[in-house]
Amino acid sequence: MFTKMKNIDTAFRYVRGFTMLVIAGCVIICCFTLFKSYQALTRMQDRVYILAQGKVLEAYLSERKDNIAVEAKDHVKTFHQYFFTLDPDEKVIKENLARALYLADQSAKRIYDDLKESGYYSSVISGNISQRIQIDSIQIDTGQYPYGFSCFATQKIIRSTSIVRRSLLTRGMLRSVSRSDNNPHGFLIERWITLENKDLSTENRK
Repeated sequence: MFTKMKNIDTAFRYVRGFTMLVIAGCVIICCFTLFKSYQALTRMQDRVYILAQGKVLEAYLSERKDNIAVEAKDHVKTFHQYFFTLDPDEKVIKENLARALYLADQSAKRIYDDLKESGYYSSVISGNISQRIQIDSIQIDTGQYPYGFSCFATQKIIRSTSIVRRSLLTRGMLRSVSRSDNNPHGFLIERWITLENKDLSTENRK
């Protein structure tokens, strides 16, 4: 009888130990599942899907410091394209320059006022002149704030009788400001100056 009781007690301990192992395993599996679910949810929250021209594109959330150089270059490029792209149409000139002046401070406004006072925009309209700009390279110094930049570009001035190509080198600083519809990158160009703007070639039109 004592042997039988001993066997029952041993079997009970085995069953209890096995049950504890099963419970511990279930707890570990549940914790692992919850952890992986949290990781997956976090990754999903870092993704944004954009519908563009009928295609779904995936965008990733990142800190602004990871994209400063890219955004700064695009800001400088956008400003120069608006400021230097002209057509013999007063409305087009005003719209482009209005967009450009949202991206820069009084240093750009002074240059605009000087050009306007000298009759530059009037001569563009009266002479049926178109002006285009090609950005060759933009250098951004992100090592010190405000960020310094240099923009190297080529201007193409199209007249009825000729096409003039000019080199353009400008320099300035970039200060962080709030983002808006008029300033999506959240930068403001300061102390903008033109260091070089000279003729490279002249081509007669037939």
